[in-house]
Amino acid sequence: MLTDMSTSRPGTPDTATRTGRRSHDDAPETAELFARLAALDEGPERDAVRDELVAAWLPMAHRIAGRFRDRGESVEDLRQVAALGLVKAVDRYDPSRGAFESYAVPTITGEVKRHFRDRMWALRVPRRVQELRNRVRVARRELTQNPGSPEPTVAALAEHTGLSEDEVAAGLEALESFSTLSLDAELAGGDDGYSLADTLGATDTSYDVVVDREAAKEGLRRLPERERAILYMRFFEDMTQSRIADQLGISQMHVSRLISRSCARVREEVLGRRSGGAA
Repeated sequence: MLTDMSTSRPGTPDTATRTGRRSHDDAPETAELFARLAALDEGPERDAVRDELVAAWLPMAHRIAGRFRDRGESVEDLRQVAALGLVKAVDRYDPSRGAFESYAVPTITGEVKRHFRDRMWALRVPRRVQELRNRVRVARRELTQNPGSPEPTVAALAEHTGLSEDEVAAGLEALESFSTLSLDAELAGGDDGYSLADTLGATDTSYDVVVDREAAKEGLRRLPERERAILYMRFFEDMTQSRIADQLGISQMHVSRLISRSCARVREEVLGRRSGGAA
């Protein structure tokens, strides 16, 4: 785990006071370290300079993580995600492209937002719906920022955001997608003790079909090749007995007898295995 370290050094003048160019106290003067990092090849020395840069800028990463507190994720986890974004920023930064802070802030912020987008949804929703959720959330906050303001209606949110009412409704639904209701939760207003799970699902009759198909596989494998081909044409390609007879050069009556005999053989094998298993 990355740990916070002081960025001040004894005997080093405060660059913010000296130049007035930095907007935050957690933006250290590291231009020389980045220039040194860019000139070094892979190896222990370069790793040490990289670690020093990460430690120096870690307070800024923690500050950015603090902007996302109270959104259902612990501050410690947010700091770890922000630290990961900081490491990526240090590795990808090109000193010739401008100040590191200008590159690192959006990189770290994007990493934290990506964490919320990909990891924090209890129910996965499309990216477009997530964006609708954010716009609706911001609009609700803006419309209710004055004390005593009523909860905005869908129409008011649509007018404020420029979205359609259907889009606002989708965004409002997505606001609840960070958490889900347990299937064991009791139904609201009920005194009979029924849970949500009691209202969902039913016996699926397709299970029996799946069991029968699996049981018939072994018997089908034991059939002669011609009988397997006839059953495939009849039941999978939906060919008539006349077409099968024409294709194989035999009579329709012969095809009918082969189908009946093959099905009976497979059925007997399946029932025999089941009886043996029950015994």
